[in-house]
Amino acid sequence: MHEAVAAIAGCGVSPIVRIPANEGWMVKRALDSGAHGIIVPLIYTADDTIKLLKSAKFPPQGQRGFGSPFPMEKFGIQTTTEYLYQANDALLTIVQIETKEALQNIDAIAQTAVDCLFIGPFDLGNNIGHPIIDGKMDDELHEAIATIQRSAKEHNKSTGIYCTSGDQARHYADQGFHMISVAADMIALPTFLTSALTSAKGSYVHSALNVAKGAAAKMTGPYGR
Repeated sequence: MHEAVAAIAGCGVSPIVRIPANEGWMVKRALDSGAHGIIVPLIYTADDTIKLLKSAKFPPQGQRGFGSPFPMEKFGIQTTTEYLYQANDALLTIVQIETKEALQNIDAIAQTAVDCLFIGPFDLGNNIGHPIIDGKMDDELHEAIATIQRSAKEHNKSTGIYCTSGDQARHYADQGFHMISVAADMIALPTFLTSALTSAKGSYVHSALNVAKGAAAKMTGPYGR
């Protein structure tokens, strides 16, 4: 993680780290490496977000310990003191809304000091009893996503969502989402390579490869499976 954060920041891009769980030591490790923000999965209640914020903020807003020598260089030429004074306002705390409980508590979560509500539609669909099957989203899942978006707007929060294609990403961008994935490498690489191989091999196995191409391009899950 430390190497990836340094490499990304060195390219002039803000490194955002998704940690595995809402644990204080994970939050500290990511931010102390120089991450410009963190994404935290499986949030259930406003108390979960308050716990996260305590871990992510320096006193008096939180209880993050100070002393890592690594983060300052990830913000250009910045002194230790400058980092300390700007970190609480500048670093992003992004929570994943992907549980039934989080949906039920969305207004309370949105009222806390988190910066962005990021929707995980596959887990959210599973948790509300409307999983995404063969790429199809039920109306109930669409409405859940709209509910989260409305709450975020009401409480002046940014919103994000995981998408599996450019068209889907454009759809949510047009709806006002701010942080949108377009594709994952586990989708993009097999789809491109299958298409390239189909063209390279020509008509000899044209029919069979078209079937394979269609199977690879059809994205039915978070990783195209």
